[in-house]
Amino acid sequence: MTIRHLKIFIAVAQTGLMSAAANRLYLTQPTVSQAIRDLEDHYHVQLFERLHKKLYITKEGEQLLSLALMAVGNFDHLELSMQRLNEHPALRIGSSLTVGTCLMSKVIADLETECPKLRLYSFVSNTEEIEQKLLRRELDAAVVEGVIESRELVSIPIVEDSLVLVCGKEHDFYQKEIVYASELEGRKFAIREKGSGTRKLFEQYLSAHNIHIRTAWEANCPRTILNAVIYNNALAVMSQRLVKHECMHHAVKVFRYETSEWDRHFKLVYRSSAENAHAAQGAPLPAAPSGIECLRTVLKRYRTLQLPQEIPACVFKNDML
Repeated sequence: MTIRHLKIFIAVAQTGLMSAAANRLYLTQPTVSQAIRDLEDHYHVQLFERLHKKLYITKEGEQLLSLALMAVGNFDHLELSMQRLNEHPALRIGSSLTVGTCLMSKVIADLETECPKLRLYSFVSNTEEIEQKLLRRELDAAVVEGVIESRELVSIPIVEDSLVLVCGKEHDFYQKEIVYASELEGRKFAIREKGSGTRKLFEQYLSAHNIHIRTAWEANCPRTILNAVIYNNALAVMSQRLVKHECMHHAVKVFRYETSEWDRHFKLVYRSSAENAHAAQGAPLPAAPSGIECLRTVLKRYRTLQLPQEIPACVFKNDML
């Protein structure tokens, strides 16, 4: 079987009609029908059920579709990579929303200065979507705050970060120097959307300490959440890298958790052919392409988390069993 057979099969599966697949691929309908028959004969399975002139993919067809999409994607990636050998190298960088908001613009500016021949593309979304785009080879590398699940990806902690509890000037917490975990019970919060690494870490904390909050705002934009804190008297838990400006101008107050439970790292993530891709502590890191090495070098400059001394050292303490 050939890549051409698989592309025809994918078009038929996605359109549900031989005629529509033929139009999409600029082929005749008999050519499309023959390609499907060739596949069914070759693999000795029925890929579609034909009922009332419509096609319904079978279980065997669904399995082939999943594998065919992967095979065609890898082939297209190969073709594109070889065609671009004589062009300027490109680096498609993904970043989670927190990273994209507080860090990525500076990183991109550094890369443009130091690697002027490197064509850069940046995509910002939550950790979950970034991971899927890396797996589909739609991105070359990413910087995220959430946990990467796939063993096909290298995940290297590289930039320090920590979550903080944030309140606005009108909130009763603003006059406090210490806030206790039990005081969060039933409080109004603005939180990130599902798929966010920040949300996942905070929800793990709430579950571990049996704390129940009221979600009043849910957004995929850190600025929206910060506005809900400032103007709508909501609480939020977010990266302290996002609130330096507001703290300096006394628009919000932050409370750092007394232990390291809210500490985390932004991670550099990229594909690896190694079976065990996650970097173990002390183990040698898998080799990365040169563009990703440039990105890693720039990120190391932002490794340390430093806040201005003008930001008060208020504390969030755990008093829950």
